[in-house]
Amino acid sequence: MTSTGAASHPFWVAGRPATGADSFDVTNPWDGSLVGRVGVPTPEQVEEAVAAAAAAQHAFAATPAHVRAAALDHVGKRLAERAEEIARLITAENGKPLKWARGEVGRAVSVFRWAAEEARRFNSGEAQRLDTDPGGVGRLALTRRFSHGPVLGIAPFNFPLNLVAHKIAPAIAVGAPIILKPAPATPLSALLLGELLAETTGLPEGAWSVLPVPNDRMPALVQDPRLPVISFTGSDTVGYQIMDSVPRKRVTLELGGNAAAVVLADWSSDQDLEWAATRIATFANYQAGQSCISVQRVIADASVYDELVERVLAKVGAQVTGDPNDDATDVGPLVSEAAAERVAAWVEDAVAKGAKVLAGGVRDGASYAPTVLADLPADAILATEEAFGPVLSLHRVDGPDEAFAAVNDSRFGLQAGVFTHDLQLAFRAHRDLEVGGVIIGDAPSYRADQMPYGGVKDSGNGREGVRFAMEDYTYERVLVLTGLDL
Repeated sequence: MTSTGAASHPFWVAGRPATGADSFDVTNPWDGSLVGRVGVPTPEQVEEAVAAAAAAQHAFAATPAHVRAAALDHVGKRLAERAEEIARLITAENGKPLKWARGEVGRAVSVFRWAAEEARRFNSGEAQRLDTDPGGVGRLALTRRFSHGPVLGIAPFNFPLNLVAHKIAPAIAVGAPIILKPAPATPLSALLLGELLAETTGLPEGAWSVLPVPNDRMPALVQDPRLPVISFTGSDTVGYQIMDSVPRKRVTLELGGNAAAVVLADWSSDQDLEWAATRIATFANYQAGQSCISVQRVIADASVYDELVERVLAKVGAQVTGDPNDDATDVGPLVSEAAAERVAAWVEDAVAKGAKVLAGGVRDGASYAPTVLADLPADAILATEEAFGPVLSLHRVDGPDEAFAAVNDSRFGLQAGVFTHDLQLAFRAHRDLEVGGVIIGDAPSYRADQMPYGGVKDSGNGREGVRFAMEDYTYERVLVLTGLDL
């Protein structure tokens, strides 16, 4: 912690800017420069935010849809107006190349647009006649959705704006107060989003707070009974610790995976293999591999394996690495030197157990060169864990049965990409692959922010994607009307 006299970015308590007794520095992963200094809320300020959220619960739920939609529209508009500034902030605090940061801002604009649209049409109610049985004559059921209560949103560092948007926008859309805890490494984008929310009108005091509390103070927020809903994106270890600690709360977990790209035998033309290799190389390394659906495993049919590998290596070698502020850069640093050291250690573990390095395998500070491994043994850490770095492994299989079994041979199940033209195999993949999403003809890294997004097995539970998060934040309540002449 730094001294209280240092200038710092304010955080947001019940929609108002505030400064704490302490602060911490946010540094640039690329060059170590100071990006900003962030205030740390005191326990009293955290209590104020939680109490305000609890007090606002009923007033926020009763807020007209047009008021919530207007606030969401405003944030989306302001994000678009300040897009370049915000993209550069993301790059500064996270280290992702500017081209990907710009894409993240564009996605966040879409998230708020979708949330505004959903706020206007969500919860119109579903009528159900009950006179299908004699005891229901004259009765009509109307089902609507209502908030479980205030939400604790816990966001990760890898998409410091868009994954914050995926917590906040659905909560505002349904009228659920939210306390957002950003990742300590990348809080500045979330605090700027608070600045835009503070420009809105009509939301009750306590509707939202952004609190950059240290991770060691997170358990108290998790345990607080006034926050009955928790939406967490991050590691499976921390996610399940949260769930196990509050078994009676509504907990949504998005925990990542070790996504596979499957290339089947019919995907064999020059054009096909060029496309697959390009997409695999790009999305194994974008965000420096720090994406839950980054390509980690390539599972290729033996008939196309050799040619695909040659093309993948060429495409990986063509990835431009370096300064993330350069428009030409494809791969920047990881979020910290410690993260790069972990990736290096896992690659060294794989090599010690028999894997072959076909490309990369070199660390330079917080950067790790795009890396391709072959012959990855089953007992290597990278065979079972999420790499969360620019590392992919190549696997040869015979036929779709073996390919789909290889995808499912994982404790994770977030998304998979299947390169095939065969419609029957596409539907079979949808049926048989134990994942939350199957992407046909592309890498597993595709995500549209309005679609349901989440996984199975150790990849978590519940779904993000604006409308689906809104459903997670709410429950059905039935109204039965009696004595009607239907």
